[in-house]
Amino acid sequence: MKKEFDVIVFGATGFTGRLVAEYLNTTYGTTGTVSWAMAGRSASKLAQVRDLIGAPASLPLITVDATDPAALATLVVRTKVVITTVGPYQLYGEHLVRACAKAGTDYVDLCGEPGWMAHMIPQLEATARSSGARIVFSCGFDSIPFDLGVVFLQEQAVQRFAQPLTRVHGRVRVMKGKMSGGTLASALATIERMGREPQLAGTMANPFALTPGFKGPHQPEGESAAYDDWAKSWTGPFVMATINTKNIHRSNLLLGHPWGTDFVYDERMLTGDGEKGHKRARALARSTRIQNALLGFAPTRALLRRFALPKPGEGPDLAAREAGRYEIVFIGATANGQQMRVSVKGNRDPGYGSTCKMIAESALCLVQDISQDRTAGGVWTPGSAMGNTLVQRLAAKAGLGFTVD
Repeated sequence: MKKEFDVIVFGATGFTGRLVAEYLNTTYGTTGTVSWAMAGRSASKLAQVRDLIGAPASLPLITVDATDPAALATLVVRTKVVITTVGPYQLYGEHLVRACAKAGTDYVDLCGEPGWMAHMIPQLEATARSSGARIVFSCGFDSIPFDLGVVFLQEQAVQRFAQPLTRVHGRVRVMKGKMSGGTLASALATIERMGREPQLAGTMANPFALTPGFKGPHQPEGESAAYDDWAKSWTGPFVMATINTKNIHRSNLLLGHPWGTDFVYDERMLTGDGEKGHKRARALARSTRIQNALLGFAPTRALLRRFALPKPGEGPDLAAREAGRYEIVFIGATANGQQMRVSVKGNRDPGYGSTCKMIAESALCLVQDISQDRTAGGVWTPGSAMGNTLVQRLAAKAGLGFTVD
């Protein structure tokens, strides 16, 4: 059946959703090779966003609520792929992703909520396989630069060494930009759910929580300061390692374990060499422990919601988004000790400026570049669903650089 749209941006009146719509309008317009629409709860707010991003009055606007399953079912059959920025997904995402899985409509989101993903994967997999829907979680800063960084590194290693890397270090070298409000809101929702469901703590701590039926070798602990001989630098904890590590192991599983069933991945932040680097690493580890402890208290979460979370429709201005950047280095070794490294760089702040481009291009990659013969229906990661095709698309269009160091 012919679809009315290539893409529907669901949640376009939110700050990140507006940035996605603005990117599509600026990059592809409304009368060219991409047909798209905006969807949200309020018709008046959708019209305001349309005017704000400079889109023509002909851009279709669709009013629909995330809590209305019947309306969502009607929505998703109109498009090839849905982009959703409406989180936390554990609170607002289930009806939409179920509708897409049932209708055979591709789906991409910004989910960094491994507990919800672990819960949804077994419930969606059979439906999505039957309908042909490609459900792809985590198509923003968590976890595209990390997931695709490892895919890119492994492909380069196989070309050079004729074998994969059995161990990879992901090291954040530069990250200039604020955490998105959606990421913080998702973290708070996850912590509160852990209070109601104590077993969720085990899911969060398990690096193989997204690989049902498979458990690999012990993975490195990431909460303390540690020296990395490969990077020649001290390292501290990286806040997003919990979700990125799980997605990377899921990519390895879905690709058929090309990196081996004994693959080990370790993700941390570089703090520098020498005593200064050591002090920074210890300080980072200490602040991470304090932050985690404070987030366990309901009054702290209430204060964060009141004072730290952006109000709906708010976020960093254009100058701040364009001033941001990030750089991640990936260093790996084969079973016989041959080493290789690559870097991934982004030219906007990670949580907003770069994320809006990554999720938009992920959606279009599914529509334009990835056939059902290559990636059939199911629940995927970006690396397993689109791999090097998405690497090349992001490098060409979204300001990401993937280079061999």
